[in-house]
Amino acid sequence: MKFVDLGLSPEVLKAVEETGYENPTPIQEKAIPYVLMGRDVLGTAQTGTGKTASFTLPMIDILASGQAKARMPRSLILEPTRELAAQVADNFEVYGKYSKLSMALLIGGMSFADQDSKLDKGVDVLIATPGRLLDHVERGKVLLNGVKTLVIDEADRMMDMGFIPDVERIVSLLPPLRQTLFFSATMSKEMRKLADKFLLNPKEVAVSPPTSTAATVTQGLLLVQKAEKRPALRKLLKQEKVKNAFIFCNRKKDVDILLGSLTKHGFNAGALHGDMSQSHRMETLDKFKSGEIKLLVCSDVAARGIDVSSVSHVFNFDVPTHSEDYIHRIGRTGRAGQEGHAYTIVTKSETKYLDGIQKLVGRDLPIITLDGMEEVAEEAAAIAEREKNSGHGEKKGRRRKSEDSGSARPPRKSAPRDEKAPSKKNEASGSDAKAKDEKTRDKKPRRSHHQANDDQDTPVVGLGDNVPAFFKIPLRKTAQK
Repeated sequence: MKFVDLGLSPEVLKAVEETGYENPTPIQEKAIPYVLMGRDVLGTAQTGTGKTASFTLPMIDILASGQAKARMPRSLILEPTRELAAQVADNFEVYGKYSKLSMALLIGGMSFADQDSKLDKGVDVLIATPGRLLDHVERGKVLLNGVKTLVIDEADRMMDMGFIPDVERIVSLLPPLRQTLFFSATMSKEMRKLADKFLLNPKEVAVSPPTSTAATVTQGLLLVQKAEKRPALRKLLKQEKVKNAFIFCNRKKDVDILLGSLTKHGFNAGALHGDMSQSHRMETLDKFKSGEIKLLVCSDVAARGIDVSSVSHVFNFDVPTHSEDYIHRIGRTGRAGQEGHAYTIVTKSETKYLDGIQKLVGRDLPIITLDGMEEVAEEAAAIAEREKNSGHGEKKGRRRKSEDSGSARPPRKSAPRDEKAPSKKNEASGSDAKAKDEKTRDKKPRRSHHQANDDQDTPVVGLGDNVPAFFKIPLRKTAQK
């Protein structure tokens, strides 16, 4: 099937043709005809399937007749993140170039005055994140009782980010007679229950999530100790011929930590996360697209919806906890038949996620070796030694552990003066126990950094037999008090 067979107007077809596309993706082929009919649509499709065009293209035709009124948008598209909202706006500009439609983008980090000015003139298409839209609603700058078409995009991500109460409040302000398009990457019972609140006799369309990776992408796993992750990444970046790369972390705060480490060692890197202002985020992304920034450190949420062509490498600094995220991450390289590389740095505690990833891609991922791993181990040991000898090693370690858990450790309070001191009997008992424990530990043989104990080797989930010896050493069990 071709776009010309979907019933789109000549103006939209001309714009699509100029982008170089001839054949619709499966979600576009299934959804566009029903959207043009005015039906509610319940769509299951992930980012990267062409989902955005499946509602922007028919909406341009639907909105071709009619006139916008001041502060009363004719259609509303809700997105969970600023980047996704900006991408949808780009779609309307590209595909609506031959249509006289006005558009406003309401996202955080941008001037209220500029947004108010566009709303005052009247807009056909309003694209917004829930929080910023409600800010305008509460200020009386936008009225939603004229919305005829509502799109709730990335509903599962909305739920993950806690935006559903805001979405429900926004929907309550809309007219009951409207067309609603509801898209989600997954369709759980909770998601379907939510869709039932917003949709009326919807037509369900779905495409299977991608379960394979491009054959042009070289993949590999690098197994390291936890302290070796950053030195190993730097060594890998130097060893590979990296034109540009996405580097993924699982947590937002780790993005900043890794960026600081890379820039400290002279790498040309930038970061993308939710705490940055919108202008800073867009500036960073533009620099990455233009090649001014070579490495972009980001989380899955911040990078969702970003489309950059000709990316040579993807590095998973952290193993993704959801196997589908692995597909999406490495799908950013090796596009359009180009050669790509995707490497994942794995510590022993992260191997539990590999089983699902390897089942999804349908094969075992190869374990790669890195030239100079001895240097990496030495550097990691040197850092640990410096922290130990700084006099703050133990406190710093405790503080860092607290930060990693996402909560700051409160300062320790001094014991009250009238608090009873421990008895000498308890002190002696504690000393004896400590001495006995130290004596027991002294009898146990110490292991070197990469030495394996064959008698205590344990299997590593998700990996075959080609596992470095140090990876098989069981984690020490902490005695429970």
